[in-house]
Amino acid sequence: MTSQHSKNSDRPYDIVLFGATGFVGVLTARYLAAHAPEGLRWAVAGRDPKKLERLRERLAEQHPRCAELPLVEADVADPASLRALAGDARVVATTVGPYLTYGKELVAACAEAGTDYVDLTGEPEFVDLMYVRHDTRARETGARLVHACGFDSVPHDLGAYFTVKQLPEGVPLRVDGFVRAGAQFSGGTFASALNQFGRGPQMLAAAKDRRRHEPRLVGRTAYAPPGAPRYAAEVGAWALPLPTIDPQVVQRSARALERYGPDFRYRHYAAVKTLPVAIGGTAALAGVLAAAQLPPARRWLSDRLKPGAGPSEERRATSWFSVRFVGEGGGTRVYTEVSGGDPGYDETAKILAESALALALDDLPETSGQVTTAVAMGEALLTRLTAAGIGFRVAAVRQTS
Repeated sequence: MTSQHSKNSDRPYDIVLFGATGFVGVLTARYLAAHAPEGLRWAVAGRDPKKLERLRERLAEQHPRCAELPLVEADVADPASLRALAGDARVVATTVGPYLTYGKELVAACAEAGTDYVDLTGEPEFVDLMYVRHDTRARETGARLVHACGFDSVPHDLGAYFTVKQLPEGVPLRVDGFVRAGAQFSGGTFASALNQFGRGPQMLAAAKDRRRHEPRLVGRTAYAPPGAPRYAAEVGAWALPLPTIDPQVVQRSARALERYGPDFRYRHYAAVKTLPVAIGGTAALAGVLAAAQLPPARRWLSDRLKPGAGPSEERRATSWFSVRFVGEGGGTRVYTEVSGGDPGYDETAKILAESALALALDDLPETSGQVTTAVAMGEALLTRLTAAGIGFRVAAVRQTS
């Protein structure tokens, strides 16, 4: 372990939140205003200075120390402004998506400047492209590029990490994750998913190109097959494979960390209580996938839930998520759960903010390049999220042999 506190300490800001005036951006700014420790040098950034000023005024009403919060003007259409932003910050957290459309220049700027970076993307193509283009440079400059620091994919990545820690070391491990939620989809997540569903060939090409650039894993295996729909008696629900970025993130953590054992497999499912709902969900997903292939239909769907908007505070207060994990290896089976409140907005903002705080303030493993949350911040972020109210618990441990 090594202290990261001195990294780029001569820069004016410890954390800059980019996209701070969007829906999730405002929630993240509010969280930082309430939880940033005294002395943290943070700023909010966006393209509209008047909106930034109004945000600062609203924050200062609840937290007077925010009256002097620095405002940084930056625009995704102006790469020079993004380079200036990255050069002034130790950590940049961005909510500006879809990232395949709006995020490329900021990643490039952070990789070049040696600036740590966190985002909310759930777009596999974007993550793979950024790995190919910027991982090598980020390793040279010391930047940690950590994608998917919201509900995609921290509860799943750290949940699998937490589960693995309950199992024996040095043996083959099998972990399945089962996701349940009662919440409205994030507009940004929906827009990103639609964009990816309509770019199947490009997504496959980016994944193939990444595999050509990634070092081969020697002496160990780590894989995340999609699995098949089934009734999962271990959680009392129908399990439907989820076409999200989460299993890829878990697989990359397993590739990087030997604690996952010599032979690791992860499968990722939505857990549905009844067969009719499972069949209906599968049909609905198939319909969205088909519609996303047609630009007019994709535009119509995107208009139903736009990025930058979200449900009321009252609606979010009743939302929840639960991810149950079943892990097995070395004669032990463990049941764990990660749970929290509104996944698409409140908890996503909390996770993004705590990820940025961990990179800025905590003693972390020495790493750089494009890395997952488990690799970059594992124990520290797990401790932070537990203290912030996201539950990580062991439900049961059983011996199987």
